[in-house]
Amino acid sequence: MKFRGYNCEEVVDWFNASLESIHNGIIAVNISEEIIFFNKSSEKMLDLKKEEVLGKQISEVIPESKLPQILNEAKEETGKKLRINGRDIYSNRAPIIHDDQMIGAIAIFQDLTEIKNMETELQEAKDDLNLLDTILNDAYEAIVIVDKEGRITKFNEAYEEFLGVKEEDVLGKHVTEVIENTRMHIVCKTGEKEMGRVQHIEGNDMICNRIPFEKNGEVVGGIGKVLFKDVKELKHLARRLEVLEDRLRHYKKEVKRLQEAKYSFENIITKNAKMKHLKKIARKAADSNSTVLIQGESGTGKELFAHAIHKASYRKYGSFVRVNCAAIPKDLLESELFGYEEGAFTGAKKEGKPGKFEMADGGTIFLDEISLLPQEMQAKLLRVLQEQEYERIGGTETKELDCRVIAASNDNLEQRIKDGKFRKDLYYRLNVIRIEIPPLRDRKDDISLLTESILTELAKELDIKRKDISKSALNILQSYDWPGNVRELKNILERAINISSSDEILTEHLPDVIYQEVEIPSDKEPDMFDLKSKIADLEKETIKRALEYTDGNKSKSAEILGIHRTSLYNKLERYNIIDEKEELV
Repeated sequence: MKFRGYNCEEVVDWFNASLESIHNGIIAVNISEEIIFFNKSSEKMLDLKKEEVLGKQISEVIPESKLPQILNEAKEETGKKLRINGRDIYSNRAPIIHDDQMIGAIAIFQDLTEIKNMETELQEAKDDLNLLDTILNDAYEAIVIVDKEGRITKFNEAYEEFLGVKEEDVLGKHVTEVIENTRMHIVCKTGEKEMGRVQHIEGNDMICNRIPFEKNGEVVGGIGKVLFKDVKELKHLARRLEVLEDRLRHYKKEVKRLQEAKYSFENIITKNAKMKHLKKIARKAADSNSTVLIQGESGTGKELFAHAIHKASYRKYGSFVRVNCAAIPKDLLESELFGYEEGAFTGAKKEGKPGKFEMADGGTIFLDEISLLPQEMQAKLLRVLQEQEYERIGGTETKELDCRVIAASNDNLEQRIKDGKFRKDLYYRLNVIRIEIPPLRDRKDDISLLTESILTELAKELDIKRKDISKSALNILQSYDWPGNVRELKNILERAINISSSDEILTEHLPDVIYQEVEIPSDKEPDMFDLKSKIADLEKETIKRALEYTDGNKSKSAEILGIHRTSLYNKLERYNIIDEKEELV
């Protein structure tokens, strides 16, 4: 059989060569699910050899391909994402039909990494163009860009304002039709730049720069900039530049702050009276430069308070440096805290190294597990805090210290002083402002708020739909003593989220450690004849509707419900009804 001068065999060879040359991976199977085609891109992408897979069952070689499903359903699938051999694959699959009969199936796929890389490159190019356009329009100078023929391709806002024309009205026009006394077209022909030339425009003498630009050694256009000669305009320019520099410095500091101090007082969620009082103390502490000592059991949120104090202080644009005194080996602690000079000891970096205090200059240093600081380091730390200066190991230069010190401990420092393991003078130097965070068992009224907040946070972290918690499960959490405090609560909720296959966390999803100590109520529906429960549910629902109707106004809600406002507040607390429009503090 001939096909435009070629026989059938030649056409098949040409067709196979074409498929082999395609960048996308192509796999075809026959009606018996045997692989009959496997191109070079498939070999490279899936790390398999053609000779090893041809003739084999697709389900044995690539069980994720879903080509048997295409054969069974005789229906194509496009734009499907698969994971094969550790790679994310974007795949199109379809049956192969000949003479109205299905004879096999084909899959065409591409590595998603390549697609993402191309998307990234395209987005970066788009961002660069947008950035260039923004820079040109925000520039103080009037700027015009022309092609090699002298036709305008860019006309920035400063030039628009000066000449009273719009960019869209001048694009494509010859520059001589728009700007009087211009020489941009001449510069594009000669290829020679003209700097600091005087040009008379609109009755004003301007200082102009005209610069040609090249591509592959050939002039392809030029850029012209006009500098206003008026002294007032130059002063205005200086002020604008100063504002831009201040804004840039601010943004740099803001980025640094966001990278180092993650939490603020808004992240400390509580309705407990003692915790609210501690937040007030911490806010006041943020306004001073005094040393803060935070005490509390492990997992209560000591570092959270340290972050919040730093973030609310005038040092918020400085560094927030965290040091776990228990995690650094004893023989490295001094060099980690104060740094070292070149050649200070064997193995020291040639250029030396700054210490944590030096890195915290202008900001805050957080010394966690301060109770475990070795006694010889306690003496050196005391001197640093008293003198507000320090020296690097192997150095002779005394450096001034400008950083806020926040220390934390889950040990009883007073007892460690009695045991001779902690210096009393260092304790008094640290214990200027004291914040003692209560354990979670002493503020169980926060458990419902913390649970809701943690479930929302975990849904974002795990990129899953947010799950609710049953009333019975929440009651269990509120009955447990929480030796691990808030950290343990988050751990248990994350475990429950992963175990639960529904949209709700039930008592059965809680770990043994909890229900070994607490009697677990059932998550089943209450008895249908439990009148007290039915009345309570109706009352709770009615109060919620009243709040929605009055847009959260408690006085109006109490009025339309026919009860005193104090009674309404009691019922809100009893039924744990929280108005979402109120700020949780």
